[in-house]
This record gives sequence, structure tokens and C-alpha cells, in this order.
Amino acid sequence: MSESSSGVVTNNDSLPKSHSSRYSDLSDTHSPLAGPSRQRVLVEQSPDSGIVTSPSPSSRFRFVSWYKLEEHDVRGDQLACPRVREGPSEEELFLRGEQHAHRGMRRVNEAQSWEERLQENWENCVELNLSYQDLGDPYQLENFSRILRRLIRVERLQLVDNALRDLSSIRLPRCISLNLHRNHLTSIRQLPKVPRIQHLCLSENSIAALGELALLGATPLQSLTLSRNPCEFQEDYRSRVFSCLPKLEVLDGIPRLPEDSVPPKSPATSRMCTIL
Repeated sequence: MSESSSGVVTNNDSLPKSHSSRYSDLSDTHSPLAGPSRQRVLVEQSPDSGIVTSPSPSSRFRFVSWYKLEEHDVRGDQLACPRVREGPSEEELFLRGEQHAHRGMRRVNEAQSWEERLQENWENCVELNLSYQDLGDPYQLENFSRILRRLIRVERLQLVDNALRDLSSIRLPRCISLNLHRNHLTSIRQLPKVPRIQHLCLSENSIAALGELALLGATPLQSLTLSRNPCEFQEDYRSRVFSCLPKLEVLDGIPRLPEDSVPPKSPATSRMCTIL
């Protein structure tokens, strides 16, 4: 499996040779942007362009919505960073009184919608980047949560800058690396259930309490990033974190230091002062 410059991860056998002519015809006849797509491929193959790598099989889909093609072998778990912020349905817009906003939207029956859901194939995804989704509508956030619940085999997940507030209803049973940089989390209790987590990034959130880190004590957590959270400014910050997570090896990119093993001062001791 390899990742192409277009952001699509493809298997060597994801596009069989027997279908190559069909894809060529499909990209020419079914896509109004097939002309620019073909021109881009020719540029990539040109020796004068200075690019020595051959175009990936996904290049023919560069300007096409992959799930709207009639025939193809590209699946949702092959996309490295797909956009999943799906808009509200016509029924939802009608209930809101906003049906005029999407009058040209095609009506999709339940069978067709379910077929597209299965085609996404999130259950087989192992590594996925769902960052920068701009989830401005509650419907989009609901759809995003629906996808997260289907990631039962994901091991490495990027959820950067999605304005997420609560993922406690999500379970990621095989996730070993989770990046939640720049979200709106205020508590460790709002994290998804990640029993196998080894590397966790929570930088630039709003986490203030360090005592809740004990909730991660049963996990094999090795590295943790809490920089740019309010809790970072607490006295004896590093020693408090390591006291909650004795098995932790790296905090904020810095390996465990000898002074990090010193027990933190008790609150009563920290408030005492000496008058000479």
C-alpha cells in the first residue's frame, strides 16, 4: 500500500489491469473535468517537468467526486484525508425551513444512500486523517460522529482542528496513536475510549485538571502532549503528570527526566511561606 500525491492511499492491485480501459473511458465520458485531469497527468509524465515519479492510478480521479462515479474500485479507506462534512438532507432542511437553500439537490432514496454508506468502507480503515473538517453544522458533526463509530480497526487517527468538544461516546478499540491537537476538549473524560493508546496528542485544548489523567493509567500510554493547555501552568506540572501516569515515557516531546520522578508538593505545602 502506498500514498499518492493526490492524498489517496492505494493498493498495488486496487486498480486491476482489466479495468484500466474502463477507467479511462469513465473519466473521459462521465466527468466534465476530465480534460484538465488528463492534462495534469500528461504534465506529470512529461520529462521536461522535472518530475520523475509516475502518476498514481488515482490521478485519473483528481477532479472527480470518487463516490459519485458509476464504476470504480476506490474505497473510502483508501483516502488519506477525505472530506466527510456531509450537508443536511432535504428532509432536514425542510424541517428547518431552509429547503430553498438546496433546491437543486438530487433526491437520494434510502437504498442508494445505504449503498454509498457501505462503499465508504470505514470499518477496514487502519490509518486515517480526518483533520480540518470545518464542522459548522450540527448535521455535519452528527455525520462525523457516525464515521468515528465505524472506525473499529483504525490504529492511527488524526483529528486536528475540528472544534471537537466531547468524544466520550466513541470507542476506538485498536487505536494506538491519536492526534487531537487544537480542539475544544476541557476534560480527559471527553476523550474517546482508547484501551490500546500509546501516543496521545492533546495540545492546544482547554484541559485544566491533571487528576483526571489517572483515567489513562490502565492504558499502555508511552507519550503524551499537553502543551498549550491551562494545566501546563500548574506548579510541578511535569511531576504531577508522571505521578498520575507512572508508565509514561515522554511528555510534551521531552523524555522523562530524573527530577520528574520527584513527588509533587502537596497543596498545603505549596501555600506555605517563610517569613524571615
